[in-house]
Amino acid sequence: MYAIVEIAGHQFKVEKDQRVFVNRLATEEGKKVSFDNVLLLGDGDNVTVGAPAIDGAQVSAKILRHLKGDKVIVFKKKRRKGYRVKNGHRQSLTEIVIESIAASGAKKAAPVKKAEPKTEAAPAAKKATGKADDLKKVEGIGPKIAETLATAGIITFAELAKTDAAKISEIITDVRGNHVTDTWPAQAQLAADGKWDELKKWQDELDGGKA
Repeated sequence: MYAIVEIAGHQFKVEKDQRVFVNRLATEEGKKVSFDNVLLLGDGDNVTVGAPAIDGAQVSAKILRHLKGDKVIVFKKKRRKGYRVKNGHRQSLTEIVIESIAASGAKKAAPVKKAEPKTEAAPAAKKATGKADDLKKVEGIGPKIAETLATAGIITFAELAKTDAAKISEIITDVRGNHVTDTWPAQAQLAADGKWDELKKWQDELDGGKA
């Protein structure tokens, strides 16, 4: 049996005992994880396609290790501005091994967990009015992430600086892509203190938000 499942924003075709490298997961090494966004199941000539996911299907896996991928050179240039920045980037990855593929009977726990930050964020978002900072000035934060943080009640540099990087990763878990939040609180603190020159110099040395 094989399955096509979405893990950390990407789709993978997996089978039992297969090892897969995915975008960094927040779970500790040695722990088990499960993914219920199964898009397709295949068992011989019998193929089941979800709409978009298959209700009750689940892929279970075990975290083997966290690592970084091969280095990729990132070069930024602005025409006629004299701006050139060359950085290296190593993607944060997690190696997992597929332990089982269940066609039915899985408990739908993941969607409930993902919905919690949005439920808790509603009151905070209502309280914050009119004094939002441009969080996109933090290296690694784009429009979608800024919007997601605002929904969670984080709209200023000071609020972002007080938020743990792991908590930020949890809040933006539904935003597609690999986002390294390690330096975001420190960057936000520099912005909150008005140390823009120091922040700009540091950002030129970052790899998509990671030192």
